[in-house]
Amino acid sequence: QVQLAESGGGLVQPGGSLRLSCAATGRIFRINDMAWFRQAPGKQRELVASITGAGNTNYVDSVKGRFTISRDNAKKMVYLQMNTLKPEDTAVYYCYAECIDLTIVARNYWGQGTQVTVSS
Repeated sequence: QVQLAESGGGLVQPGGSLRLSCAATGRIFRINDMAWFRQAPGKQRELVASITGAGNTNYVDSVKGRFTISRDNAKKMVYLQMNTLKPEDTAVYYCYAECIDLTIVARNYWGQGTQVTVSS
C-alpha cells in the first residue's frame, strides 16, 4: 500500500509565501512523475506543476515565476514553494505521484489535500 501525505498549507496574506511538502510512504519500488494539483470551490481540479523522475518541470501559466516544484528522490518527497501568493491561488492542493510498487505495477496515487487560503 502506498500513501501520500501533504503538509504545509494554511492562511497567508497576499504577497506571502508557503511551502507545501508531500511524503510518499509504503512499498515503493520507484516513483515516476510527481505533481501538485489544486481545486478551488466550484472549479475543476487543475494541474499546477509537475516534475519527472529526471527533474524536468512544467507549470501552469498562472504560477510561472512564482511557484517552484522540487523533489528529493531519496526521501520520496515532493515540494511546492509558493511565492507572491494571490487570492486566486486559494484552493485545496493535492499531491500526486505515479508509483511503481514492489509488485512492479505502476499506479496513480493522491494525497488527501491541504487547504491554502490567501486573504488579508
